[in-house]
Amino acid sequence: MAKITDGLTKQAEALLGWVDERLPVTEFWNAHLAKYYAPKNFNFWYYMGSLALLMLVIQIVSGILLAMHYKPSAEEAFASVEYIMRDVDWGWLIRYMHTTGSSFFFIVVYLHMFRSMLYGSHREPRELLWVLGMFLYLLLMAEAFLGYVLPWGQMSYWGAQVIINLFGAIPKIGEPLTQWIRGDYFISDATLNRFFALHVIAIPLALLMVVVLHLAALHQTGSLNPDGIEIKKTKGEDGIPLDGIPFHPYYTVKDIFGVAMFMILFAFILFFWPEAGGLFLEHDNFVPANPLVTPEHIKPVWYFTPFYAILKAVPDKLMGVLLMGASVLILFFLPWLDRSPVKSIRYKGGWYKLLLTIFTIAFVRLGMLGMAEGTPAQTWEMRIWTFAYFMFFVLLFFMSPGARTKDVPERVTH
Repeated sequence: MAKITDGLTKQAEALLGWVDERLPVTEFWNAHLAKYYAPKNFNFWYYMGSLALLMLVIQIVSGILLAMHYKPSAEEAFASVEYIMRDVDWGWLIRYMHTTGSSFFFIVVYLHMFRSMLYGSHREPRELLWVLGMFLYLLLMAEAFLGYVLPWGQMSYWGAQVIINLFGAIPKIGEPLTQWIRGDYFISDATLNRFFALHVIAIPLALLMVVVLHLAALHQTGSLNPDGIEIKKTKGEDGIPLDGIPFHPYYTVKDIFGVAMFMILFAFILFFWPEAGGLFLEHDNFVPANPLVTPEHIKPVWYFTPFYAILKAVPDKLMGVLLMGASVLILFFLPWLDRSPVKSIRYKGGWYKLLLTIFTIAFVRLGMLGMAEGTPAQTWEMRIWTFAYFMFFVLLFFMSPGARTKDVPERVTH
């Protein structure tokens, strides 16, 4: 038995050596897992990156399965979705996995971004890492919007109508631009076909490419920790960071535990509350698209509503579009707006905690107001929270350099 085991081991080693000569498998494993040293004081917030990667895989796999049965035609799209739900084996599960997955994807992405704002993961030398992450966020928004249109329900049709018409506010090029996006003079079969092509091929390819760049940038600079301390600055005689531990097996095991807990929550929502009371799947989207009947209240999915509320807060259409665009673009400049001498919220003092708390409340409240009817009182509240949203970045830029901070320790804390 021992001889057989030794023989199999030697054969496996020989096979691995043959592969390594042609493809750097072992080198890749060591560089990005076994010998990639991460800070030893990661906490709950550091689950979000791996969970975002998990949701990307779930969305791609479930999307491929849905595309096998979906018909990208204005006449057949809604019926094909109903066919998937009712007649395809486990079709309802695949569809709900995709729709629930899109909301969970945005939840973990928003928490991932919030963690960066907590601990300064966007600061030097990780500016490019943050910018690539923001490009991922934009691509994810585009992918979600395109996919939202595909079921061809009432809210899909009219939501697309509202969003595409926003481009018409751009002077001179607005009308030809909207016509080019639609592929027709109105939202039609041509619109659905090109949205389907972009949703299943173009945007996913771009997403995967930027994900690879994002991970490459992360492993080039290394992961930051809750203390905001660069562990590469304190190394032992062997060149290994004193406050670092190999990502594998320590954090792979920890991430597996996080994935298990996350999947329990995901499965509970998936099986018992997939529509989330109209938050994940609107009731109007279970009605076929009808260009002659406008829904009583047109609104986007919850993860777009903070920016939609900023749009509605401004009476002028062009200014509303510009302000909505600025609310996303300003996030790209966060690494240069935050000029504090320390990175982590643990050492920035109460001023930053107050600013970040107000910013978080403003973002959540704008999301709630974006789903509301838009009464005059709600419109005024939108304006107040929009002002608070932008003031976070303005005050951060001017207050951060001279604000009082605490002393940062030389080594990470536990």
